[in-house]
Amino acid sequence: MFSSRAALTAAVLTLAAGLTACTPVADIEAAPDAGNPDCAEVMVALPSELAGQEQRKTDSQASSAWGNPSKIILRCGVPVPGPTTDACATVNGVDWILREDDTTWTATTYGREPAVEVIFDPEEVSSSTLLVQLENSVARIEPTRSCVSSSDLELPAQ
Repeated sequence: MFSSRAALTAAVLTLAAGLTACTPVADIEAAPDAGNPDCAEVMVALPSELAGQEQRKTDSQASSAWGNPSKIILRCGVPVPGPTTDACATVNGVDWILREDDTTWTATTYGREPAVEVIFDPEEVSSSTLLVQLENSVARIEPTRSCVSSSDLELPAQ
């Protein structure tokens, strides 16, 4: 009985290894500060499934991709954004600067160093689902600043 169970386990592991080998490694350029130790904290906490997409292996440090082809790309250690007039959304306590291009959106953490960047196609991936599911990982980097709106500012009387 034991040997047949061990053989079955070995067969399942071999099959699983073969199936993951079918998914090509995602080619992603590493962020400038990818070697930051805080990025390692983020990376080990990333979900294996994100917005309905399975995680893939990548060829660079502090990066991840989901979907085949990649629907979501994450890089930790991107340049930390300074004050901006770009849209900023707070999702479960994490501030994200949102930038829209023709076909993709880029969400970059605001007020956390190192910064985390997520690139995705909003036609294929829900931004609200994506950013909610990343909260547990990204929140491992302590915030030092937060988004403010013009209504939060005190303007001098004229």
